[in-house]
Amino acid sequence: MTMRIRITFSKAGPMQYVGHLDLHRSWERTFRRSCLPLEYSQGFHPQPHLNLACALPVGFTSQCELLDAWLEQDMSLIEVREALQSTLPPGLEILNLENIDLHAPALQTQVLSAVYSIHFLDDVPDLSDRLQRIISAEHLHRLRRNKPYDLRLLIEQACLVPPDVAGRSSMRVQLAARDGATGRPEELLAEMGLKFQDSHVHREALKLSRN
Repeated sequence: MTMRIRITFSKAGPMQYVGHLDLHRSWERTFRRSCLPLEYSQGFHPQPHLNLACALPVGFTSQCELLDAWLEQDMSLIEVREALQSTLPPGLEILNLENIDLHAPALQTQVLSAVYSIHFLDDVPDLSDRLQRIISAEHLHRLRRNKPYDLRLLIEQACLVPPDVAGRSSMRVQLAARDGATGRPEELLAEMGLKFQDSHVHREALKLSRN
């Protein structure tokens, strides 16, 4: 009997520099080495039945990445977790594992928004003013792949958070992450006149629909 499991995992260390497609391949290798009965599609080029929630930009870390996997037989979650844990590459860590209804909507279609914390490597004295300009703007017109879009419509929440022990500034933002309407932290920083390379971006949560 086929089972569908959802894995919540963190992505850090060497894996933060691995792109979306290579991350998918890493999980496929992990399942193959674990000897778990991963389900594959039919046809001349069988593909593993694995679905990642949404791409995490290279260089970001995360504590909330989601992967749905289909197994060809029912197994205990403890057994599945132990098998995967022993074959995971450095930088990936399983945080939670749960059963999912086989007929539940595709994982990618359930993601509504993502929450990011942005930690600046150096002090930004006028950060509050820069953020206020973004929040108070009616529109923030930008181009992505030569296509115009309004960044302001994709910013659901944005606020400053208390500085860390070293006194460095931080902010937390919630950006739309729907298909065709995805807010990217690096583009928000660019609109604020700040360089992505001068910060560390961490994905804290993915907000899913309840369908």
